[in-house]
Amino acid sequence: NGCFRPHSLRDAEIIGKHWRPGDLAAMNVTKPRNGKFHRKFFALCQFLFDYWEPEITEHKGIPIQKNFDRFRKDLTIAAGFYETNVNAISGDLRLIAKSISFSKMDEDAFAELYSKVVDIGLERILPAGFDRNGIDAAVEAEMMSFL
Repeated sequence: NGCFRPHSLRDAEIIGKHWRPGDLAAMNVTKPRNGKFHRKFFALCQFLFDYWEPEITEHKGIPIQKNFDRFRKDLTIAAGFYETNVNAISGDLRLIAKSISFSKMDEDAFAELYSKVVDIGLERILPAGFDRNGIDAAVEAEMMSFL
């Protein structure tokens, strides 16, 4: 009807405590990103993580453990979605993965990230013989394992 309405009864209660009909309200309106696609991205990252083995297995005698969160951030950086920062102590340049949260990355950028991560998987992680169709099938199977 051309007007805004609360999404749930809880939202209606909150709104009812603060506003009356005719009151003005300022708001930011966003269309949420596709949640299934977000889960599909994590399934893709998990699939690639399961195939990936670090080239370096220890540093200064300390074993290096695989870390999914770091891996996902490294994929995001490799796909070109990062910000630069300088380490205040050493002066080294750091690359920081951009947030993929719903509020920080729109659907188009997220689709681009997904596509680039598939490319990275094909070029750098997966054995020869994989293609996009193979990845899609594997990611769908990975998503089913989440249920």
